[in-house]
Amino acid sequence: MNWKQAETDYEYYLKIERGLAANSISNYIRDVEKLRIFLENNGIDKSPISLDRETLQLFIYEVAKEVGPRSQARIISGLKSFFNYLVFEDYRKDTPLDLIESPKIG
Repeated sequence: MNWKQAETDYEYYLKIERGLAANSISNYIRDVEKLRIFLENNGIDKSPISLDRETLQLFIYEVAKEVGPRSQARIISGLKSFFNYLVFEDYRKDTPLDLIESPKIG
């Protein structure tokens, strides 16, 4: 499964299965796109199925340099939703975000 197909399927899932509003869906998809763009820009050739915890930690570290804790927490939450979807659909056995915590807010 490539990134574009995963994003398309995930968007469909959010729209049909979860019944989310268009703004919510675009925010979830934007989080996945940020991760995909990060991987492309850094020459990391990993699919959504093969992505590991270390690579995600590197992405989150880079995001932390650019945005505040609230935005970091939202991005992590969006990615957790994406990887939970992949587990739900049996594309993955586990989510690489299981042990990654969101930053404390407030």
